[in-house]
Amino acid sequence: MNLNLTKPIVFFDLETTGVNIATDRIVEISILKVFPNGNKESKTWLVNPEIEIPAEASEIHGITNEKVVMEPTFKELAATVNDMIYDCDLAGFNSNRFDIPLLAEELMRAGIDFDMKNRKAIDVQVIFHKKEQRTLSAGYQFYCGKELADAHSAEADTNATYEILLAQIEKYDDIENSVEALSDFSSHRDRADFAGFILYNEQGKEIFSFGKYKGRTVEEVLIENPGYHAWMQNADFPLYTKKVLKEIKERMNSTKNELSDAEKLRALQEKFNQK
Repeated sequence: MNLNLTKPIVFFDLETTGVNIATDRIVEISILKVFPNGNKESKTWLVNPEIEIPAEASEIHGITNEKVVMEPTFKELAATVNDMIYDCDLAGFNSNRFDIPLLAEELMRAGIDFDMKNRKAIDVQVIFHKKEQRTLSAGYQFYCGKELADAHSAEADTNATYEILLAQIEKYDDIENSVEALSDFSSHRDRADFAGFILYNEQGKEIFSFGKYKGRTVEEVLIENPGYHAWMQNADFPLYTKKVLKEIKERMNSTKNELSDAEKLRALQEKFNQK
């Protein structure tokens, strides 16, 4: 079977130095680009992360410092990677919570303004967990009847993820074969940023998910405490989180948003109650 596509979709997988989105680096990236006519294009790169690869990470994916010392850095590959994924929807296994956020950090660190506004994202792991509660290797066996050789090889994981999605669509009648439906089904709670520091509330407004302003709208907080924006920009938050926060502030400045009387009263009351 084929995916019903209106534009290309990129399946990809990353092997990394660790699991911290803001500070860890890519050591291998594999991309499988699937076109609406069914044609495919693939590419895999080893990457010099420019930092030490911890032994515990090497034990998982088999990529050592010696193996990547002569490989290109991500900054050297960034333009090529960005060209390959340009105007494409994205898909992966645990990609919404890890691969997409970390790829965004690497691209932005290389000076490329990555954005998801005109893309859909399909997380095959979420579909799998909602339906079967398993891991990638078990998912490959369950859906495709195959053993996943070279697990934690980015290329093997990427191709397995693509095959699993096709098998999931065939298996479940209630999952529509369209990128929009698959993206909606595989999404977690609406996030304004990848890391989940800024969410959307039921009214569609951005809210903070952490700290003393947890649950309050970003706009309300930035009006009440303008210095909070500068603090977050200088703190150890992911670059994409900082980008989202900056865009909210710029939107506020451009539209001259003001709190309603009720919102002003609430802000004053909450500020008073915190003292």
